[in-house]
Amino acid sequence: MTDIQAAISAAASGMRAQTTRMRIAAENVANANSTGDNPNEEPFRRRIPLMETTTLTSGAMGVRVRGASLDMGQFRQEYNPSHPAAGEDGYVRLPNVDSLVEMMDMREATRAYEANLNMIEAARTMTARALDLLRR
Repeated sequence: MTDIQAAISAAASGMRAQTTRMRIAAENVANANSTGDNPNEEPFRRRIPLMETTTLTSGAMGVRVRGASLDMGQFRQEYNPSHPAAGEDGYVRLPNVDSLVEMMDMREATRAYEANLNMIEAARTMTARALDLLRR
């Protein structure tokens, strides 16, 4: 496998990882207000993608998502005694999701995805130029 193919392979692994990261952030935002059905149930818990380096079949170093861990941070609380999930004190536990943090993570993942896409485009352009030179 050529260096250009290895570069494309590494960038593609980055794109796959960033896609998973964006999906997890979208799931977090979608569940930002999901509570339990009763006071004894926990609300949705924020998920964090776990990424690790890996050696690709091309020999290049890439990245993969190993899974997602749960954010064990504190739940938000809101006073709403009429809610079915309200405790005896009238407070409802809400997910530990901060939409602003999730949107920033989404933006960072989008930029990393675009950077990997630019790497693939640059490798493709280099290959096309080399072929043009060989045709002459």
